[in-house]
Amino acid sequence: MNDAVLPDPVSPPGSPLPEKPGHVSLGRLERLLRAGKFVVTAELAPPDSALAEDVYARAQVFDGYVDGMNATDGSGANCHMSSVAMCALLTSVGYSPVLQISCRDKNRIAIQGDVLGAAAMGVSNILCLSGDGVQVGDHPEAKPVFDLDSLSLLETIRTMRDEARFLSGRAITSPPQVFLGAAENPSALPYDFRPHRLAKKIAAGAEFIQTQYVFDIEHLRRFMARVRDLGLLEQCFILPGVGPLASARTATWIRKNVPGIHIPDAIIERLEGAKEPKQEGRRICIELIQQIREIEGVSGVHVMAYRQEEAVAEIIRQSGVLDGREPWYPGCDLRSDRQKERVTTIETSKVES
Repeated sequence: MNDAVLPDPVSPPGSPLPEKPGHVSLGRLERLLRAGKFVVTAELAPPDSALAEDVYARAQVFDGYVDGMNATDGSGANCHMSSVAMCALLTSVGYSPVLQISCRDKNRIAIQGDVLGAAAMGVSNILCLSGDGVQVGDHPEAKPVFDLDSLSLLETIRTMRDEARFLSGRAITSPPQVFLGAAENPSALPYDFRPHRLAKKIAAGAEFIQTQYVFDIEHLRRFMARVRDLGLLEQCFILPGVGPLASARTATWIRKNVPGIHIPDAIIERLEGAKEPKQEGRRICIELIQQIREIEGVSGVHVMAYRQEEAVAEIIRQSGVLDGREPWYPGCDLRSDRQKERVTTIETSKVES
């Protein structure tokens, strides 16, 4: 079973953005968004492994609580299993993955080939990113490519999809039917520039946006107000990024060292005063999700729970944003006995450790 033939069709009433003429949506994530549902996506860290079962085990912690999983592409310029391979594995058992493509490691020839290959395997969502510089990762001696950037990557895939041709002009016999996304940061300086940057990405082909972490709700409200003023909400879906903070120390480090992430003093003070900082961080995340949902124009949230993936299900459940709707996920009957055995082994080892 793949993402194109899920047994959970979504009805169109209330859709804020109708289907484009001549466009056939293959992905459940796009269908949910066009039906006006509040969606939840999550970041899925790839394994340092060549076992498919390790991918399934990581994905299983999100079962029933997310509508899409982002397979990261060398996040932080560190080497892991490829995003194309992860998405192919996830799609083959029924998940709805988001293929992240970073421009750092491949030129336009390789990227266009990956897009065709991924689409052929049933992948229907792509997030276009420029990518982190190699100097921040575990292979600083690697040669960066950056043949394209996020804007030109969007334009490239849109051209492949809508015009059925490569950048060279050569025809594509069966174009990829994909839902295009990009990233944005409402809290990055200069603030007034971010909505205009978003407009450029939408013009280049972005249909959904997943943002960097949002901890300052006022920043997001101002960003969304400006986005509405520019008429951009009629052209794309916006999913602000959220995530649980493990401690006040972690929050302080992020605020000082990660550009574009603003964590208010009040949040750090709450973490400092908490007897169980990790649990407090999760409560803060739940509150942020609930506040974000009330902002006009927001279509969902993107959860990035680094090293706290096991907490995502409880965070989403307590937030109440699914309104009783259960995202579809593959049942155990879709996995082979070998896959089941491997997942059980991994879960058992986690409990024992």
